[in-house]
Amino acid sequence: MSKILVIDDDTAINELIKINLELCGYDVICSYDGTIGFALAKQELPDLVILDVMMPEVDGYTVAKRIRENDETKNTPILMLTALGMVQDKVKGFDIGVDDYLVKPFEMDELRVRVRALLKRTNSIPESLATKEILTVGDITLIPETYSVKIKDKTTKLTPIEYDILNLLVQNHENMVPSSKFLQEIWGYEPNDDVETIRVHIRHLRTKLKKISENKEYIETIYGGGYRLLPSGKDKTGALK
Repeated sequence: MSKILVIDDDTAINELIKINLELCGYDVICSYDGTIGFALAKQELPDLVILDVMMPEVDGYTVAKRIRENDETKNTPILMLTALGMVQDKVKGFDIGVDDYLVKPFEMDELRVRVRALLKRTNSIPESLATKEILTVGDITLIPETYSVKIKDKTTKLTPIEYDILNLLVQNHENMVPSSKFLQEIWGYEPNDDVETIRVHIRHLRTKLKKISENKEYIETIYGGGYRLLPSGKDKTGALK
C-alpha cells in the first residue's frame, strides 16, 4: 500500500483529499503546517508528498526545498497544489525539484490521475528509462547515480524529471521524441494532457545545459511535433558542431 503525505493548511481540502485517496486504497497522512509536514516526511518516508504552496509561516516552496535537500527524502515525488498557475510559478517549483503541479480548484478525478501517474513512475519505470548505466552521446554524459549530466569537463545536477527527459532524448538521439511520448513514459499521462508541463521542464533543462556548455543549444524544438537531441550541440550562430 502506497503511503501519501498531504501538507495543506486548509483543513477542508486536506480532509477531502484524504477521504478520496483512502477510497482508492492509499494510506494517507495529513499535516496542516509546513514545519510539521517536513518532520513527518522524514519520519514516515512517504511514497508521495502532496504539498500546498500558500501556507502561513513556512510556504510550500520552502518545504519542497527541505525535502529535496534531505538525504532520506530527496527522491520522494512531490505534487504541488497551487492557486498560482503562471509559468514563472511552475518554473520556481521545478527549479526546487517539484515533480508535478495541480492548479486549484481541481477535480478529484484529476488528482487521482496525477497521484497514480507519479506513483507508477516511481515504482514501475518504463523500460526505455530503466537503464542505470552511464550513457554518453556526443558531448553529453548522463550519470544516473547522482541525476547529473556532464558536458565535456563540466557537470550539473538535474532534478529526477529533468534527468528522465534528457535520458529519453539521449536514448532517441537525433530522432524526434513526440510530446505524447514524454507525457506517457515520464508522467503516465494521456497524449492530450498538459503539454505546457513539458515546455516548462524543457526550458529549464536547456538553461542548465547552456550554463555548462558555453551557451550551446542541445535540445531542438520540432514545432508541432516534439523535441530532438543535438548530441554535439549548436553554437550561438546556429551552426552544428
